[in-house]
Order: sequence, then structure tokens, then C-alpha cells
Amino acid sequence: MSGANSDIILERLMSLHPKIIDLTLDRVWRLLATLDHPERALPPVIHIAGTNGKGSTLAMIRAGLEGAGLTCHAYTSPHLARFHERIRVAGTLISEPYLAELLEECERANGGASITYFEITTVAALLAFARTPADYTLLEVGLGGRLDATNVADRPALCVITPISLDHQQFLGETVAEIAGEKAGILKRGVPCVVGPQSDEALEVIEAKAARAGAPLLIHGQHWHVGIEHDRLVYQDETGLLDLPRPALPGPHQIENAGAALAGLRALGAGQAEAAMTQAEWPARMQRLRSGPLAEAYPTLDLWLDGGHNPAAGTALADTLFSLPARPTYLVCGMLRTKDVSGFLRPLAAQAQGLHALSIPGEQATLTAAETAEAARGVGLVATEAAGVAEALAEISAQTPQARVVICGSLYLAGAVLREAG
Repeated sequence: MSGANSDIILERLMSLHPKIIDLTLDRVWRLLATLDHPERALPPVIHIAGTNGKGSTLAMIRAGLEGAGLTCHAYTSPHLARFHERIRVAGTLISEPYLAELLEECERANGGASITYFEITTVAALLAFARTPADYTLLEVGLGGRLDATNVADRPALCVITPISLDHQQFLGETVAEIAGEKAGILKRGVPCVVGPQSDEALEVIEAKAARAGAPLLIHGQHWHVGIEHDRLVYQDETGLLDLPRPALPGPHQIENAGAALAGLRALGAGQAEAAMTQAEWPARMQRLRSGPLAEAYPTLDLWLDGGHNPAAGTALADTLFSLPARPTYLVCGMLRTKDVSGFLRPLAAQAQGLHALSIPGEQATLTAAETAEAARGVGLVATEAAGVAEALAEISAQTPQARVVICGSLYLAGAVLREAG
């Protein structure tokens, strides 16, 4: 048993990072081979790629499987408050002693060779999953798909590709078609893949890749349909119709994510559909803050937290706000300079009375409050700068005590808020 603290080990592992991120599986294969290939001993894998909705879809699939009494490993990224959130072993977040033990084992096996933080921590997760019995292993792709460190399970039980849009262009390509090609790299011969709603450009690439790989597709709008009727979720495919409660995760975009989750459960022949809708939890995706220091300090505000950070996420957030009961709405926003800030904020301009811009605490790549405010004004939002979240909320509360406030723009900002909330 390790006596070291996982945070110290993780910091040490950062020093092994290549100078330039080159997407490759070579480093992962090398380390897996040294560790006697844990990826070959995983419980049946459900592999999920896409630009938006990966985590929500995973959460609903997991809720459906667990609702039927099945156990699931789950690997997601990034974490919000603590690294441990990324690794759930047989339904339980990984313990600090076990995480530290696995990280040190991977560090020793790696022998000081160049490897990315995501790659070596992914291998640690796979080790945990291979050594603990469970019914399924849920793997969320970190970046892309084809060359992502999770793409080492050569025979998953199911693949899922959620909606694809522009994000991470510096790594994945400048067009939706190029990005779709990378995401479709998770397809495997004979393994069914559920495909969420896609642009024609993305779907054409996915279908072509699937044909070459020999992977059967279950495509939204062709093989399965989902919608809301009489405030109930109605899902239909060739095996029949499901009439279910609305998803617990709020927002119109979650209807399509729910459809993908249900299509996945049907393809597996496992899980409990109603539990998938009612039991799923996924922090910082339009999460209502009902408790904690901020909620207690500003009890009259309707506080929400969302980690979306690209144009498609901005549209989804705007649609969610439009669907809620009318109320003066303000955004508290911090973003990274690697993101399309104007693209994220543009759809929100029609839904918000104003925006308070801030820098994300502790993040070197953050935009300054002034830069985010300038981008907001550029898309028609009334924007001011704030020193931090609490200061922004104090100002909004003083002016509009009954306002709805959405803290948004980055998972890193969401993580800072959740850490502060304890």
C-alpha cells in the first residue's frame, strides 16, 4: 500500500509530459505491455466519443445499468474538484490509497519515459478496472478517438458517437468532417455503434468509416427516434416504443442524449430504461446549486453551474434557458483562450440581460476578465468585469435579487466553484 499522496504523484507525472502533444498510441501500448496488458482483461467495454454530450450519455447509460443491479466501472475526464472523480471502480469513486498505489505502479513501470498525464492516468484506470470484477466498463474518450488513450480496447461491446462539432481544432482538424474522422476512429469490426444527431457532413464520414470497418450503425433519425410528448420522453426503434419520464438532467439537448443512452442499452440487451432517465447525475451540466456557500450567501438567486465551452454547448445552454420559466438571467463567465469565446456566447445573447466576466482562478490559459467582457460585448451582451464569482453574485444580487444566474464558460471554472462548495 502506498503512503504517498496522489496529488504529489500526479504532479510528478506531469514532468514526464512530452514537449509537444503528438497524438499517438505508442506510449500507451508500451506501458500497457510492461504491465502485462490490463486492457485485455476489462469487463465488457462501452466506448463513448463525440464533441458534446459524452459525459451525460455515459451517466444515463450507467444509471440504466446500475438500475438493473449491474455494476459498472467508469472513466471520465476532466475532473471538476478532485482527480478521483475520473475513476469509478464497480460503482464507487476510487479511494485515495488505491489511486496512489496504482499511480506509483504505473510510474515505476513507465521508467521515466516520455508520456502524457492523460495517457498514464488512463493506464492506471485500466489497471483498476482489470483487477476488480464488474459487469461493464464505461470509457469516455478524452480527445478525438482514433489516437486517444482509451482506444486500446480492441473489442468493445458497444460504441457511441454523440453529436460532433468544432472543438480542439489544433489537434483534430479544421472541419467537422476531419473531426468526425478522428471520432469515428473508435469504430471496431462487428461492434454496434449508436450514433447521436449529426450534421450531414459528420454523418457521411461516420457512415463511410463504418462501412470500411464493418461496424453496424444505429443512427438517430433512421434506426431510433426520440422526442417529448405530453411532458414524457418517447423513444422508438424497431423493437418497440418506450414511454418514460423526462431525463433528470435538464435541458432540451438531453433528450437526444437520453435517446442515445436508450439505444445503447437496447443494443446491449441490458439495463433499466426508467432508471436511465431518473437516476442519472452529472455535475456542472446545468447543475442547480441548492446548497453550499454560494447558495447560502445569495438565497434569493436561482443559481446554476454549467461547464460547456464551445459553440454547440452555448446553443444547448441557450435552448435550456429558453425552456425555463421566464426570469431575469445573468451569466458569470470565465473561459480559456483556446476556446471560441464569441461562438460560445453568441447564442446566449438573446437569453441573458448581462454578463459578468472573470478570470478562471489558477489557470494559466485563462482569458482575462477584460478579454471575455470584450468578446461578450462583441456579440451584443452587456458585460462588466468582476474579480471573482462571489463578487459577481454580490453585484447581481444587489441589483436583481430574484435573478437566475448561470456560472459558465469552462469546466475549470465549474471545478473551482465546486471545490469552494466543499
